[in-house]
Amino acid sequence: MYRENSSATLLQSAKPVSHLEDIKARSRLLRGTIENGLNDAVTGAISDDDNKLLKFHGSYQQDDRDLRDERRRQKLEPAYSFMIRARLPGGVVTPDQWLAFDDIARRYSTRGLRITTRQTFQWHGVVKRNLKATMQGIHNALATTIAACGDVNRQVVCSVNPHLSGQHALVWEWAKALSDHFIPRTRAYHEIWLDGERITDEPEEEPIYGNLYLPRKFKMGVAIPPLNDIDVFAQDLGLIAIIEDGQLSGFNVAVGGGMGATHGDETTYPRLASVIGFVTPQQLLTVAEAVVTTQRDFGNRSERQYARLKYTIDHRGLEWFKCEVEKRAGFELAPARTYHFDRNGDDFGWKQGEDGRWHLGLYIESGRLWDANDQRLQTGVRQIAQVHHGEFRLTCNQNLVVANVPDQERGRIDDLVTKWGLDGYKTHSAMRRNTAACVALPTCGLAMAESERYAPELLHKLEAILARYQLLNAPILLRLSGCPNGCSRPYLGEIALVGRAPGRYDLRLGADFSGQRLNVVYRHNIAEPAILQELDELLRNYANDRQADEHFGDYLLRAGILPPPGPTLTPIVWLTPATAV
Repeated sequence: MYRENSSATLLQSAKPVSHLEDIKARSRLLRGTIENGLNDAVTGAISDDDNKLLKFHGSYQQDDRDLRDERRRQKLEPAYSFMIRARLPGGVVTPDQWLAFDDIARRYSTRGLRITTRQTFQWHGVVKRNLKATMQGIHNALATTIAACGDVNRQVVCSVNPHLSGQHALVWEWAKALSDHFIPRTRAYHEIWLDGERITDEPEEEPIYGNLYLPRKFKMGVAIPPLNDIDVFAQDLGLIAIIEDGQLSGFNVAVGGGMGATHGDETTYPRLASVIGFVTPQQLLTVAEAVVTTQRDFGNRSERQYARLKYTIDHRGLEWFKCEVEKRAGFELAPARTYHFDRNGDDFGWKQGEDGRWHLGLYIESGRLWDANDQRLQTGVRQIAQVHHGEFRLTCNQNLVVANVPDQERGRIDDLVTKWGLDGYKTHSAMRRNTAACVALPTCGLAMAESERYAPELLHKLEAILARYQLLNAPILLRLSGCPNGCSRPYLGEIALVGRAPGRYDLRLGADFSGQRLNVVYRHNIAEPAILQELDELLRNYANDRQADEHFGDYLLRAGILPPPGPTLTPIVWLTPATAV
């Protein structure tokens, strides 16, 4: 297996490396001076350099932006706190883990538990003095936060129906194997957070990542057709499970997906992953490592806006990338197998697996589980966890599956779901059930506009339009993002709002309902009145003119309201490779 590590030469590239590369190089494998910063009681923050390293440990430093101006007037430092993200391969959580995570949220977090679009949990509002205790609590629950953020392979996502068949369960096992394979090997995490013993005379190395880790974040996901519930083409490495005659034959390999962009910079763009071949299960880890190490050695370390795998591929060419992966893997990829995706999104209500057990899909608005605004969702799921003997599955669409429920326990689960208001999936509009929103304000430092907090208000107004045109049951994908970074995968929404400034968004339209076509900008930088006016007219026309079973995004193209799909990427120009080796 190819593991030649060029980290020592990367700092000698044709262009100066970015400041973050220098921070990683000096970090002593992610240690930096994080411990010193944690022990500094004078401030609620840590240094900027250590905050960048903290991401590799699964946490971001943030502050409450609602309070910034007032605290500035009072000559106080910002209201610093930390977001912590768990690494939960495939979004699997046992009831005991759920209760532990819930307890952590009630002790240390200000906004409950939040299910993310990476199929895991985030805790928001953890102050510095509680950061270590929170990390230890997650560890004691047999989970971790390492590599949930940072320039590494992050949370590995996987289709959430593992019990539909034994083969579905096997696919999840491979997703977990991928996650385990790419966890950083540094002992820094155990030393800083778990009071691990320092071993000073034993050599330490990162056999896959090297001492500079990756040029930028890296995301993997595994989908099981015909349901593309993870948006597999949004992943740096997307794997499409091929199940033939009831057996897992292997995976189609797709590379170069990514949702991030920068307003006003056409050399940055969202991109769908490109399918380059097929591998057997036994070849999977070898090929995944070849993809990661190719990005490690050839990704742009000078300009972080071009550091994702999608830009490496578009800069050097897809055929070059495939050949390099095959050279490192030691074999050629087989031709891709046939597959078909019907849709993305989640299933709601009760579904029965082949073993006779049941799985209940619950809609969780923006993934936020907390007791606020006359809702007691956090308490409700906690009470379910106290009696449930199966497991929970978090979804990439911020929803929740109560999994592995025997027939005789369904009534008790249903009673708790109804008691605590978790049964909204029965009455919500189809658009609401197919909406995702990023956190945005007040905690995200990148947010330009509201997202999670705005979604309920916007949906209420959109549902009035949908009701007017008898479209409440029409499934339409809506995505909201507070900035163009794309955490909620807005570029795959049939309707999407991407924040530009407080109260102002780009209105994007025209993705398909299976995650295989990007949307386009329909109107730039408009406020709510214009957004509602535009959508009112479009939805009226859709109601009158749609064909049988035609989705909204497809209608917009067929009717000529949007141009036909063209190239989904814009070539970028680099004078020289940033990290030639």
